[in-house]
Amino acid sequence: MTSPVRTPAVFLDRDGTINEQMGYINHISRFQLLPGAAAAIRRLNQKKIPVIVVTNQSGLARGYFPEQLLTEVHEKMHRQLADEGAHVDGVYICPHHPEAKEERYRLDCNCRKPKTGLLEQAAQELNIKLESSFMVGDRWSDLRCGVNARTTPVLVLTGYGSGDLQYIGPSQQVQPAYVADDLSAAVSWILGNIPSSR
Repeated sequence: MTSPVRTPAVFLDRDGTINEQMGYINHISRFQLLPGAAAAIRRLNQKKIPVIVVTNQSGLARGYFPEQLLTEVHEKMHRQLADEGAHVDGVYICPHHPEAKEERYRLDCNCRKPKTGLLEQAAQELNIKLESSFMVGDRWSDLRCGVNARTTPVLVLTGYGSGDLQYIGPSQQVQPAYVADDLSAAVSWILGNIPSSR
């Protein structure tokens, strides 16, 4: 019996890439989709390209908000995307931090970006080919995660992106394959460069 063909995917950071960068989302009202983000995700959905959110949420570890709020925020994200005909195929969260307030989250884990655990877990569970996939985010930690996981890194200038590009990027060995104004521009570039899985 042959194994199913693994498919390329688009991994998305959450804060600053899909929604407004507000620091810690410590109240449901602080979660606001960026303009055009849902439409960009819908374009990937229409091409049957898996879209997977990978997000560090150390605010949970630091005790800034409860786990229930994180659940509510992602329910809101799913609803708002669905309202515009879009969806994500998975949400993978790192709740850990080495200095966590809560002991259960106090861990030097392998899933906190730029480490690759979230992408590797998603690849295993969703049959993703990492080498043909893309990692989109607004921080250099997202880009390093993407490279470490053998995906193609894309920087968006929303969120922390413009500042990271100007002040962090020049000294970094890892560089983005593409710099996009926002998620919509990133998706346009990805659709022109993603290997055909059909």
